Amino acid sequence: MIEARAVNQYYGESHILRNVDFDVPDGSITCLMGRNGVGKTTLLKSIMGILPIKNGDIKFAGEKIDAMATEKRAKKGIGYVPQGREIFSEMSIEENLEVAAVAGGDGKIPELVFELFPVLKQMSKRRGGDLSGGQQQQLAIGRALCVRPKLLILDEPCEGIQPNIVADIGNILKRLNEEMKLTILLVEQKLPFARKVATNFTIMERGAPVAKGAIAELTAEVVEKHLTV
Repeated sequence: MIEARAVNQYYGESHILRNVDFDVPDGSITCLMGRNGVGKTTLLKSIMGILPIKNGDIKFAGEKIDAMATEKRAKKGIGYVPQGREIFSEMSIEENLEVAAVAGGDGKIPELVFELFPVLKQMSKRRGGDLSGGQQQQLAIGRALCVRPKLLILDEPCEGIQPNIVADIGNILKRLNEEMKLTILLVEQKLPFARKVATNFTIMERGAPVAKGAIAELTAEVVEKHLTV
């Protein structure tokens, strides 16, 4: 689904992504892991087109997209849930969803969004800024689903979320993947969540992948070597 080859990205003089080769297999839930500051969010933003890469190639479903605008990538079928959610706090739930549906889809909010997140329908006129952290995360995921994605990218979806909502989000991601064949890429630091939800993992260090495999291969030894602080 995603193929990145020899991708480099800089912030000023700092070399953040270093000749990154990275794959998200079609139909997988791939968890991108690593200690803070290794380039995980930068890689997601590079795939989404929010940050231009210095050089290298990124393909989505076999099509080269590294020179494509973010909006066009969304229309091609990439949904993105950023770290911190970044919803429109002054707009209602309904308006947040409608903006996304117009920008990346056919202008209509998919019924799937309200099926997965009934609270969004019940509170559709409430402002985004008045929602709890968990409700805002549900809105952010619902907004990404409004582009009817083939690939859903989430950056730390469990950050600052109460445990019951974390469990709900995990179940919803598995349902989207298993029943609706949606490919998912997420950055996540919580090992129990990653092991429960993901099918594959990739670990980054110093701007490049250093370990990858099926989630069953994320052993205590791998965690100790690459993830323990």
